[in-house]
Amino acid sequence: MTIKDTPEEWEIRATETPFVGNKTSVRTDDVVMPDGSVVRRDYQVHPGSVAVLALDEEDRVLLINQYRHPVRHKLWEIPAGLLDVPGENPLHAAQRELYEEAHVKAGDWRVLTDVYTSPGGCDEAVRIFLARELAEAEGERFEAEHEETDMEHARVPVEELVRRILAGDLHNTCLTVGVLSLVAARGGDGLDALRPADAPWPARPFSS
Repeated sequence: MTIKDTPEEWEIRATETPFVGNKTSVRTDDVVMPDGSVVRRDYQVHPGSVAVLALDEEDRVLLINQYRHPVRHKLWEIPAGLLDVPGENPLHAAQRELYEEAHVKAGDWRVLTDVYTSPGGCDEAVRIFLARELAEAEGERFEAEHEETDMEHARVPVEELVRRILAGDLHNTCLTVGVLSLVAARGGDGLDALRPADAPWPARPFSS
């Protein structure tokens, strides 16, 4: 038996979009169940995201601190952002986010992991990259706005982040999944065995 997620799509008898927002929307589908019954399912339609676990030469992860209104918290996170353009290359988006949110560039990029953040109620797919060989980016800093105007930055050792995650002090999905995936990769085949930065991503197909 192979433990692997597989694509599948059940019959949809009807669909509507009762809400359309600036970046996301809500869709309602009438889905045919295996027993023939039809059940209504509401979910958020999301363009997808990328996140960057940027690891420096001192084994520290670059973090940002940002207010997140839905959960009424300021969260420590890794740089991340939406795939604003359909079909956008996720690596290019990740490089942009690292530059805009931290004014940092990286010389080595790998795919760390791919996740669905909340597949029971949202179709958001996130690709988390590992970025190494960090250096300050050239040029002017990106002009922040809205929640990003008071963003704080920090570099925290991997071991400290693991302790904080397991203690319940850190809650951001991409930070948690990224750090624990990093530790698991080190304990397995090593970071150089991770997928290349341009590895296919069926959840959000892209052009090179």
